[in-house]
Amino acid sequence: MKFTTRQLVTMAVFGALWGVVEISLGSVLHAINIPLTGLALSTIGLLVALIGRLFVPRRGSTFFIGVIATVLKLFSIGSILIGPMIGILTEALVAELILDIFPKPTRLAFILAIAGAALWTLIQPFVTGLLIFGRNLLSIWLDTLDLGSHLFGLSSQAALWIVLALVLLHLAIGALGGWLAWSLGHLVSARLGRRSPETV
Repeated sequence: MKFTTRQLVTMAVFGALWGVVEISLGSVLHAINIPLTGLALSTIGLLVALIGRLFVPRRGSTFFIGVIATVLKLFSIGSILIGPMIGILTEALVAELILDIFPKPTRLAFILAIAGAALWTLIQPFVTGLLIFGRNLLSIWLDTLDLGSHLFGLSSQAALWIVLALVLLHLAIGALGGWLAWSLGHLVSARLGRRSPETV
């Protein structure tokens, strides 16, 4: 699918914004070791990307924005970049696939898109840890249970409840991000004097 020059520029701007979030906020959150940093960055980044989707409501635009953000991630401070870069690209792809199910952008589509991508941040360590970093599944699983145990005050032996709570938390935060993306996108459009971003 071909995009106009204006659409390419618009997507590049939103991709750059996502990349800036990853480079600046991401570096800070990782440095102070905040729990669920990946979830926070994914939600904020996709919030930006989906606002961009409102301005370029065409198949592939969200993924393109993610590609730009991934390229900019190369300029982050730190030596471990492959994991976050895969994360950004995969989150953009998941959101794109969900959005493409709907004939046009809707609030429900945005909610499901970011919720689905947010859930990927919970799954990704099991994929990249095993295939790229050479970790074994047991250590990743124990790290996940330890995270959930500290977050929810549950015994690490309550594995089912911890996993369920983590899944619900990721879906809820992602859904909130989708809701905000839809509202903020239309607010930005109104501030720019446009009746509807879908007509851009």
